[in-house]
Amino acid sequence: MSKVYSLKTVQKIPISLAEAWDFFSRPQNLKEITPSNLGFNIISKHHGDRMYQGQIIEYKVSPMLGIPLYWMTEITHVEEQNFFVDEQRFGPYSLWHHQHHFKAIDGGVEMTDIVHYKLPLWFLGDIANTIMVRTQLRGIFDHRFQAVEQRFGAWSGVQEKRVLFDGSL
Repeated sequence: MSKVYSLKTVQKIPISLAEAWDFFSRPQNLKEITPSNLGFNIISKHHGDRMYQGQIIEYKVSPMLGIPLYWMTEITHVEEQNFFVDEQRFGPYSLWHHQHHFKAIDGGVEMTDIVHYKLPLWFLGDIANTIMVRTQLRGIFDHRFQAVEQRFGAWSGVQEKRVLFDGSL
C-alpha cells in the first residue's frame, strides 16, 4: 500500500484579509498563481465566480510531458475569510485534500496551505513521489509564493520561503 504524504506552506502577504479572501476564493484566479508549464485550464462551464461548499471545478492540467489530464475537485468546506478545502474527485491522485487557511496578522494576512496526497499504484506511486512528484509540488508552491509576491508585494518582515514535507502518515 502506498503512503499518504503531506506538505505545508506559510506565506505572509501585505494585504487585508478581505482582499486576500476576495482573490483566493475566485476559481478563475488559480491560473494566475499556477506555473504556465502545467498547461492549467479550468474547463467547467457552471462552477460559479466564488468558492462555495459543494462547488465542482473541472480542469485540464499537463504535469508530465505535456500530456493533458482531467482533474475534478470539489470545494467541500468554506468558512468565509477563514478557510476553504478542495478535494479531488477525479484526477491523477488517489487522494488530494488541500486546505487553504487565512488569518489576519499585523500588517497583513498569513496564508497557510496544507495538502495531503496519495499516489496510485502502491509502491510505484511511492517511487514516483520520490523521483518526481514531490519535486514538482515543491516547484508549484514555490512558483505560487513568487506569483503572490508579484501581485501583492513582498512581506516587509522576516519570512521563510519554504515548502515543508512530511514523509508519510
